[in-house]
Amino acid sequence: MKARSRAMILAEAGTPLMLVERDVPEPGAFEVLVRVDACGVCRTDLHIVDGELRQPHLPLVPGHEVVGRIVSLGDGVTTLAIGDRVGIPWLGATCGACPYCHEGRENLCDAPQFTGYTRDGGYADHVVARADYCFRLPEAFDAVHAAPLLCAGLIGYRALAMAGDAARLAIYGFGAAAHLIAQVAVWQRREVYAFTKPGDAEGQAFARSLGCAWAGDSDAAPPAPFDAALIFAPVGALVPTALRHARKGGIVVCAGIHMSTIPAFPYDILWGERVVRSVANLTRRDGEEFLALAARVPVRTTVEVFPLAEANAALDAVRSGRVHGAAVLDCRALV
Repeated sequence: MKARSRAMILAEAGTPLMLVERDVPEPGAFEVLVRVDACGVCRTDLHIVDGELRQPHLPLVPGHEVVGRIVSLGDGVTTLAIGDRVGIPWLGATCGACPYCHEGRENLCDAPQFTGYTRDGGYADHVVARADYCFRLPEAFDAVHAAPLLCAGLIGYRALAMAGDAARLAIYGFGAAAHLIAQVAVWQRREVYAFTKPGDAEGQAFARSLGCAWAGDSDAAPPAPFDAALIFAPVGALVPTALRHARKGGIVVCAGIHMSTIPAFPYDILWGERVVRSVANLTRRDGEEFLALAARVPVRTTVEVFPLAEANAALDAVRSGRVHGAAVLDCRALV
C-alpha cells in the first residue's frame, strides 16, 4: 500500500482550499521529494486563490515558501542527499534555452515553472521539487521562521537591489517582505521610511521597532524626499504617490507580481529623470546571496503560525492585513 499524504487543494479560483488525502508524490528525474515542515503564506498565494493570476495548473496545491527535508531522490540527483534541509522558492524551473536564460536573467525565462502556481507547492506535508532549484538553508533559522525568507525575503532583496545605493528608502506596504528587507536596509545604515494603511498605528509601531526612522500613513508626506521607494502593497495608486515624494533621479520599484491599475499622473512628477520599474520573480543567485546575508544580519522574521488545515484562515488573515510580519503554515501540525 502506498504511503498517504495530506494537502490543501485549490480546485477552482475563488473557492476555499480543500483538505485532501492522496498518495505521496514520487520524484521524477532530477527531482527530490521533500517532507514539508513549514510553508509561508504569501500575498501571491492570495492572487492565485482569488483568481487575479489566471493561469494556475488546477487542481493545485499552493505555496512557494517551503522549508523541509529531503526524503527521496529522483534519478540523476547528485548535488543533494536524503536528510538535507532545503528551501523551495517561487521559481520552480526554467527552460535554460531562451535568450533570457542565456543572458543570466532566468527570472525572465520565457517558459518557466512556478512552485504553487504551475506545479504543486507546499501547502502539504510532502512536495516534489527540482533539485537544482532548491536552496540549502542555514540551520540558524527554524522552519517557521525560515519560510518567509523564500519569497518575501527574496523579492524584497531583489527590490532593494533595484533601489541602488539609496540613502533614504521608502517602503509602501509594511507586510511580510517589508518587515524583512527593512532590517537589511537599517543594517546597511539607510534611513527607512515605512508607509502603512492609513490609521494602522500598530503596524507603524512595528516598523519603528525594527529600526525605521519614520512610519506613517500611505497618504502622508515623509520627513524628506527619498532616494528610492519599494512598493509591496498591490495598490497602483501608490505609484504616483511615491513619485511625488521622490527626489530628482529617484527610483520607484514595484515589487509585487500583481498590482491594481496605475492611475494617470502628470508628467512633471516623473520628469527629473525619476524611474519607475518592476521586479519579476527571482534568480537562484538572488537566493544564495540573500540567505547568506540574512544569516549575517541576522534577519528576524515575525510570524503568526497556523496549522496546515487552517490554510484558509491564514489566507484570510493576510487578505485583511491582520498579520504583522508573515503568516506561516506549520505543515507538521494538521490541527
